[in-house]
Amino acid sequence: MIRRTENLNVVGLDHMPSPQEIKQRVPLTEASAATVINGRQTLTRILDRQDPRPIIVVGPCSIHDPIAGLDYARRLKGLADAVADTLCVVMRVYFEKPRTTTGWKGYINDPHMDDSFHIEQGMQLGRQFLADVTALGLPAATEALDPISPQYYGDLISWTAIGARTSESQTHREMASGLSTPVGFKNGTDGSLDAAINGIISASHPHSFLGISETGEAAIIRTRGNAYGHVVLRGGDRPNYDNVSVSLTEQALLKAKLAPNIIIDCSHANSGKKPELQPLVLNNVVNQIRDGNSSIVGMMVESFIEAGNQPIPKDRSQLRYGCSVTDACVDWATTETMLQQAREILAPVIERRRREKIGLASG
Repeated sequence: MIRRTENLNVVGLDHMPSPQEIKQRVPLTEASAATVINGRQTLTRILDRQDPRPIIVVGPCSIHDPIAGLDYARRLKGLADAVADTLCVVMRVYFEKPRTTTGWKGYINDPHMDDSFHIEQGMQLGRQFLADVTALGLPAATEALDPISPQYYGDLISWTAIGARTSESQTHREMASGLSTPVGFKNGTDGSLDAAINGIISASHPHSFLGISETGEAAIIRTRGNAYGHVVLRGGDRPNYDNVSVSLTEQALLKAKLAPNIIIDCSHANSGKKPELQPLVLNNVVNQIRDGNSSIVGMMVESFIEAGNQPIPKDRSQLRYGCSVTDACVDWATTETMLQQAREILAPVIERRRREKIGLASG
């Protein structure tokens, strides 16, 4: 008898519903489809300099409570409408959390936060949450971590990030080449730009790789390439949102023959993971745009209803409502102030850009 040589460390192979099954349970509605399409078109227009507004990707570090998450989304929709003449607001909806060692991996992987890992439930619950958010008319952004997940809910996403830990991953570059959204590649955790720039270049080309089909069968996925890759500066060994760092990033992008499109992450290493510093970072970036910078096309902010973060208690009923269980966030009042002040400072700039565009068109 031939000795067993595979799956020696695998203890189970549980059934996972196909993307088609999950989509049948949570179908794409006309309202959500309109939100997604309009969001993607607006973002590509911003990257193409057809829309002069900057993007604001704002929301919780991660979704863990869909009730609080939707409460936040309703608030954000009202704020987004109020600043829409100057800012393009997209809600941050992150379900997958990369871990250096161990820890909660996110709403899809462990929706009950009890190490039961009901991924089959988490995928449907995550899709339902995105359907609810986009039904409000609010476009959604996420981080693509698992290469299979986009088949389940990619039709509800308008902007995608590739994280600092995965920007240099061939798997994620291949996946990005097939995504239907603009894709922001974050700089490396050490602050280097090479992984992000090489990721943009790689994802812009066609790829063929293993994946799954709508029906859950193994498939060779063939892509045409994604033309809307851009850099997200999130800091590294030091912050990199300052004028000098932005200028060096512009030069590196132009040297690589890429469009100088830069989004600044106001959290993570750019704020030293101190949420109270995010408003200072955003204000600095907004002032760079006011003073004439045209390469900064957007900003990211980690924000929730309550400030800070909390550990996951054994008794889930003890969770504080609207408070992050991953990175610390600014609270809702601070979020409102940040976006309203950004609008106030940038409104004349955006209006001037519109007039200049009209003048160029008529000339």
